[in-house]
Order: sequence, then structure tokens, then C-alpha cells
Amino acid sequence: MSEKYKFNDPQGMYFVSMATVGWVDVFTRPELKHIIIDSLRHCQKEKGLVIHAWCLMPSHLHMINSSAKEELPGIFRDFKKFTAKEIIKTVDSVYESRRGWMLDLFGDVADHLKRIRNYKVWQDGNHPELLMRPKFTRQKLDYIHNNPVAEEIVDEPENYLYSSARDYYTKKRGYLAIEFI
Repeated sequence: MSEKYKFNDPQGMYFVSMATVGWVDVFTRPELKHIIIDSLRHCQKEKGLVIHAWCLMPSHLHMINSSAKEELPGIFRDFKKFTAKEIIKTVDSVYESRRGWMLDLFGDVADHLKRIRNYKVWQDGNHPELLMRPKFTRQKLDYIHNNPVAEEIVDEPENYLYSSARDYYTKKRGYLAIEFI
């Protein structure tokens, strides 16, 4: 088994990516985006998650993290499990024009897995990359903040609400507390 994408250093700072199954654009509605925001806040407060940078895109989440308390693999396991349940509940209860299609897809993926009962929202893994060199860290930080620009959602990183770019490039605070790199 490869050791390249593992959380090998409990005190390390990591670049992490999480994507929805099929890269489905789940996070297009504010209600669904705020499930992620609220869950990350909970992880910060209760589990010691330290967020250095983040960006929530329609189908994925990028972050630079470390932990002051619990180990990152456990934090992200619990985060994905909880948010998956909340996403399904919300998709099923709010007006979502793609409800049937999304639930069918998430159900079909789960049908092929013994460990998941009803729906699978997140792809397996987090693709963690340990950040040890300043140049590589800066590369990942710029990548995270420029993701919405590359996808033509905004023309400047700091204009995207669901990112720490606002914290880094302006005096405005974003949705999540961050620890600057």
C-alpha cells in the first residue's frame, strides 16, 4: 500500500481534498454549503481542527489543515459521515430540482458497498499531502484560492464567499476562523 497519501505526521500541516462521488455539484445551494461550514466549525471547536486555508467548490473541498487535538484521519472520517447524512436529509427536504437524480446516484454507488447502507456522498480518501517546504505550501495555498477563478465563478479569489481568500487578501473575515500560514 502506498505511503504517499497518508497522514504520517500527527503534528504536520496537510493539503487535503475531498470530492463528492461522481464529482456531482452538490454545493450549489446555500443550505448545502452551510452544512459544510457548520460542520467544519464544529470540528474546529470540538475536535481541534485547525484550518489554515480552505475553499468549498460545487463538487469538492480543498483545505490546508493541522490538528491541535484529535488526529486528522478521525476528524475527516467523522466529518464526511456526518455531512453525508445531513446532505441527504437536506436534499430530500428542500426544493432541489435534481433531488431524484442525486439520490439515485448516491444510492447506486452505496449499493455496491457492504459498509454503506443507503447513500454514499463522498469519494473515499482525502489525498493528504504533508506540507514541509514553504514553496510547496505557497503553491497549494495559491491553488486553493485560485480554484474559483479557474472555474470562472469569480474574477478575483477574494470575491468568493466560500474560501479563506477573503481572510488572506482583504480585511474581511470569511465564514470560518483560520490560522494564517
